[in-house]
Amino acid sequence: MKQFDLSGRVAIVTGGNGGLGLGMARGLARAGAAIAVAARDASKGHKAVEELSASGLRCRFYPLQVSAKSSCASMVERVIGDFGRCDILINNAGINIRKRPEEISADEWREVLDVNLGGALFCAQAVYPHMKAAGRGKIVNIGSMYSIFGAPYVPAYAASKGALVQLTRSLACAWAADNIQVNAILPGWLDTDLTRRAREQIDGLHETVLARTPAGRWGEPDDLAGAAVFFSSAASDFVTGASLAVDGGYSARG
Repeated sequence: MKQFDLSGRVAIVTGGNGGLGLGMARGLARAGAAIAVAARDASKGHKAVEELSASGLRCRFYPLQVSAKSSCASMVERVIGDFGRCDILINNAGINIRKRPEEISADEWREVLDVNLGGALFCAQAVYPHMKAAGRGKIVNIGSMYSIFGAPYVPAYAASKGALVQLTRSLACAWAADNIQVNAILPGWLDTDLTRRAREQIDGLHETVLARTPAGRWGEPDDLAGAAVFFSSAASDFVTGASLAVDGGYSARG
């Protein structure tokens, strides 16, 4: 459908070198977008670009330290220099430190919030003037089930992802007049390297997730592709400030 066609568009995907980010990057590439993969791990980044380039579209890797505002600004300027535009920003880069609230240090707290929340703001600030000048833009922030639920072992992560939903709403209100839509995707339990480690660390997590998820399975990174394309395309031009759970029904079950 034409509304979902991203041909000629350029998308930045932070943390797009693996896991959820790569799953969304695949979806955007299939819809026709050129992809700028921005991440810390250059080796993984170049492998992701090699895979995405098989679609025949332009894809490039850009090193990024997302918690540093200067790195975010530099990355965006390089993308603009190489591609001439930036139509879509997927704020996906994130980290987690699994500790109870009485155990987490001040440095660990700041690190998680600086990456998960600060990085999203810094990248959004960097793309804003280019999107405003172009007369349109799409920003998609990747939250979590912990944007709406709590757990004893993820205080900083949950705080950052809850705040990211509020940041999404604030940016949506601020930039709607510039025809920039800002929305959030809240992934459920998806099978990634991070959640595999969580299953190793937390007894019974696998069984608990399956029992609560009406779809009866863990999600896959490519399960986010449809939502990412929707929020990045003309199909969502009158949708802003929204948060969409992609979780197999996990959040719907009481």
